[in-house]
Amino acid sequence: MRINRILERIFLIAAFLTGCAAPAGNMVSNPEPLGPSTTRTPFPPTSDTLTPASDTLTSAAAETATLSPTGTPTPPPSLHVNLEAVGDIMLARTVGDQVQARGPEIVFAGVQSVLDSADVLVGNLECALTASGERQPKSYTFAAPPETAQALALAGFDVLSLANNHAMDYGSQGLFDTRDNLGQYGIASVGAGANATEAHAPVILERNGLRLAFLAYVDVPNELSGFDAHAWIATASQPGVAWANLDQIRTDVAAAKLHADVVVVLLHSGFELNPHVVPHQRAEALAAIDAGAALVVGSHPHILQTIEQYHGGLIAHSLGNFVFDDNLGIVNATIILRVVLTPAGVESYDSVPVLIKNGLPRLASEWEAPASGTMVTPLNP
Repeated sequence: MRINRILERIFLIAAFLTGCAAPAGNMVSNPEPLGPSTTRTPFPPTSDTLTPASDTLTSAAAETATLSPTGTPTPPPSLHVNLEAVGDIMLARTVGDQVQARGPEIVFAGVQSVLDSADVLVGNLECALTASGERQPKSYTFAAPPETAQALALAGFDVLSLANNHAMDYGSQGLFDTRDNLGQYGIASVGAGANATEAHAPVILERNGLRLAFLAYVDVPNELSGFDAHAWIATASQPGVAWANLDQIRTDVAAAKLHADVVVVLLHSGFELNPHVVPHQRAEALAAIDAGAALVVGSHPHILQTIEQYHGGLIAHSLGNFVFDDNLGIVNATIILRVVLTPAGVESYDSVPVLIKNGLPRLASEWEAPASGTMVTPLNP
């Protein structure tokens, strides 16, 4: 159960703070400000027809329960996984200051009641977790205090994408520090590594009898400063990130599908502050679904974009920000995407409206978002 995993994370934090070695985690394998904020931010429903999710289990899960060594019946795995996904998590600047002043638990306190219901929690880590490394020559560089990893652990994150344009803001050393700081709490990172093989390797984990594979990619334009994130592409001999090459996405997804029931792709693509999905961004998501992925979760635009059903799969093109300071207006409106996964893929999905204040997320009140934001939408066959 998820509460047990959260308690395990708390134990890991306590062990780390007292100097003990942390046990291995759950991994099996490898803007700028806008105008003044508005009083009310509407969240449109995800579909015209909203109905409850089905509770029907697959035939494999409906088999007779086995007996435990004590003779107590052990229920079969449900083969249903409640995955929750969020957008960009940036723990530097004033967010890092708040962690150091008030403790790591303050970051996700306003949304923890929803995060606790996830079997698997994923997001995009939009910063390096490091106190070393060399600042790179680019417009925005984010280095969060290493202790902010505790905030992610307490929240219950399982997988975080490092395939973005900030994972190497402090060079390869910053990247390695980030992976180490996450790993000591059992949080898996995906989409970046010491070489191309590591950057493209899936993270595979099992929940409720369902095997999930996660891959991550980045494709962003040059910054105004001239910085080109292509310089960070991982090669056979160079640390870096996994770039969203269409053929490579297809190859990686097809390979991962051989070892997992469901493949999830985390995609950092599109244009910042653009509410519209751009052609290359959509092409990358479609390629993943066509190759066998069930779900694509997007980030980078810093604002919410459309959720699309495509060939039996689900694409959330951008979940916007989730933890991010120094923004005003619609950039502070976001969601927690909740998806029910089965061996057949995405069974249903819904979303929980969230607002960001002082860089930290909190659940939107009833008057701030329509009730339809928490309804469940079954995926079309």
